[in-house]
Order: sequence, then structure tokens, then C-alpha cells
Amino acid sequence: MNDRRARLFSLKYLSSLLCRKRTLQAPGQRLRLGYWLNGPVKPKSEYQSGTQGSTGICAQGVAQARVRGATRNGGSPRPRHSSMIGSPQSRLWSAPFAGRATSLNHSRPCGLRTSVFLCYIRLLGHPTSHLVSRGGLAWIEHPLLTRDPWLVHAFSTRRGGVSRGPSAGLNLGLTQGEPQLGVRKNRDLFFRQLGAEHFALASLRQVHSTVAYQVGHARGRDLEYRLAGSPSASQSGLAQPEGDVLLTDQAGILLSVRTADCLPLLLADPKHRAVAAVHAGWRGALGRIIEKTVGEMRRVHGSSPSSLLAVLGPSIRACCYEVGEDVEEAFRGSFPNADEFFRKPPGHPASRPQRYSLSFPNMQPPGHSADPRPSSHLDLIAVAKDQLHSAGLAPRHVAAVDFCTACHPDLFYSYRRDGSGTGRMAAVIGIRPATLR
Repeated sequence: MNDRRARLFSLKYLSSLLCRKRTLQAPGQRLRLGYWLNGPVKPKSEYQSGTQGSTGICAQGVAQARVRGATRNGGSPRPRHSSMIGSPQSRLWSAPFAGRATSLNHSRPCGLRTSVFLCYIRLLGHPTSHLVSRGGLAWIEHPLLTRDPWLVHAFSTRRGGVSRGPSAGLNLGLTQGEPQLGVRKNRDLFFRQLGAEHFALASLRQVHSTVAYQVGHARGRDLEYRLAGSPSASQSGLAQPEGDVLLTDQAGILLSVRTADCLPLLLADPKHRAVAAVHAGWRGALGRIIEKTVGEMRRVHGSSPSSLLAVLGPSIRACCYEVGEDVEEAFRGSFPNADEFFRKPPGHPASRPQRYSLSFPNMQPPGHSADPRPSSHLDLIAVAKDQLHSAGLAPRHVAAVDFCTACHPDLFYSYRRDGSGTGRMAAVIGIRPATLR
């Protein structure tokens, strides 16, 4: 009971702070705040249909809260949510209030009473991505990119599909022991549900490089790949060149990168209608692949970094991404702020008051420590955001899907967790033809 009262007090205090910043247009109106993770408050017809699930509080939701006229005793319909996703931390705090509306009434200086509609509570700088379920499949979209009707994008999950064995589910990559026919069926299923079955698929043989290709239409459904900076086509047809970045400004081309722990990044330029897909592991991040991609979009498509939108997809996070001392030293030699990219486990010398403490006699041979230093954990998201901000992107235009692939075996494949025989997810982005918008 004490915990429940504490939570209610916290909710009342939070809502009172939010409401003091807002004035009502006329006496007798009720302030109804719908705090949704996927952007602005939606009309009744949208959130009653349950086509897009969303929960929580975000800064944009507060800024876009609407004042509606209503009677004092009037009620609001209870939304029926579809599949929802959010960080595990948010669910710990808000579990007692899951799936129900909570009205908090308190007095304002003007004497009005305020009704605040709350879902899962979570303070965020950006609306969080949501899970879309359709036709037995599930993928992740982010409202930073869904607000543009000319764009199609998705981060696939392993739910659905026809694959069996270690890559059971919606495996979209050719892996050991996986029949090509099964992967093709999975791709057809995924692209059909996504509404991109008529797009030409562009992909690469990913080699953890920083090589970028500009993709365009050739004859028929063939694509031509131009090495960024090269005036002539490097390769055309169905063969895949080696690289880790794809760019295009042509409609009907679906750029794709495959991941099983590495970081997928989708970029979009709403002004020039150009898009890019990036595959970034620690080697690519060390080579500043993300910063180079922004530079290529500026050079090839005339994109202004300040207008670009960037969404970081599901990847292995710092909680599970243990790396060796050589990786840490490589980042420290290339980034002056490398300390921000690593998380030290308990007992690590860097987390102690004195990293270089005095050595005391022990039973180990000379040069061997009795307390070997644990490895560090690399935060790929921090590295990616640092490169995006260094390249000139506005912080409000950068968002991340808040999921660790190694922590969620029900949703994602993970090379680090399951080994080389596991499947692959895909991050895709493309420009819809005018006839499909």
C-alpha cells in the first residue's frame, strides 16, 4: 500500500508540474493530455482502431497536447492498444498502471480541474519505436520516419517466417545450413506485408568496411551500383558488391542491410528525398563509417546534415557487448572522448578511485596479476550518436530503437549469443513511387 501511495503521489506531482505550464483557453474546458510514444495525440478514430500501439510520456507528446471542450463529468474512451514495445526499465516503474487510464484531479490557480490521461509512464526526448504486427510477421518502425508518406522503412524481427533450426523464424540472410528457398520465402512474406513487394532490392556482401555505393535503376529490374565518388557504374545486375553503405535518391529501390548484432542505421533527407542504409559493427564505427555516410549524402545528393533524420536500429548494447583491450585501445587512439563509449564492469580498475594502485606481493609469476582486469563493454549507440552529432545532425533528428538483440531471443537473432549459425534481421528503407503514396 505504501508503494502504491508513493507512486500516486509521484504521478500527481508530475502532472501538476506539466499542467502549470499550460493555460486553458476558456473556463469550463478540460485539459486532456494523451502522452503517446509514437508522436502527437491521435483522434478517437485512430486510437480506438488499435492499428498503431503506443504508450508513455514523451516531450513531443507534452508539447502537442490538445485542449478539448468537455463536460465536467464527461469521460474519454479507453484505448485498445496493439503490440507495444519499450525498454525494460520503463516497464519496471510503470507496471502498476499498465493497460488502464488514471485520472488525477487537482486544483489549479484558476480553480479548474484537470483530467490527465496516462498510459505507461516514461520520460523520453523522442517518441519511441513501435512494433507492427501483420500477417503473422512483426517488424519495428519509428515515428521519426513514418511521418513522411514517401518513405517506407522497417527493422525486421525473427517473429513469423518459415525458417527452422538455429535460424528459426523470419531469417532474411543466407546462413550456414539455411536453404536459399526458405530465405526467399521469408523475404517475399516480409516485403509483401511491408507493401514493398514491387521494389527492387539492393543489398551488399557486408565486410565490415566503410565502402559506400550509390544505387540506381538499370535495365529492367536490374540495379547498378556506383562506388561513391565514381562517375561510372562499378557493377550492375543481380550480383552484390562488397561494402557496408547504400545510398539512393530513386524511387522503387529498397536499400537493405543485414544484422545479427551489428548496428543498422537508416538515414533520410526529407528535403532532397534521398535515403541511406548503413551496417556498422565496431570496425566500421572505428573507421567513422557513419560520419562518412553523412558526408557522402551531402556530396552526392546535396543533403544538409541539419535536415537529415537518423534512426539507429536494434543491436547489441553495452550490457552485452564485451570487447577486448585491443578494441578499447583502438578507440582511444581515434576518439578523444572514447571514455564515453565504454562501460566498465564492477571491479574494473577504471571504476576504482585509483586505476594504477600499488602492487602487492602475490603468488603469481612476475608480470601476471592476481586480479586480471575484466574486459570493457562497448556502447555502439554512443559511438553512432557521437559521429552523427559531429557530422552536423540535430539531436532532435537522431533516435534509437531501445532494444538489445542479445537480451531478447524472442525478437532478435544474435551472433554473440547464438553463434554463426543464427539467422539475420534486415533493416530496409526506400522511396515509394508516386503511384503508391
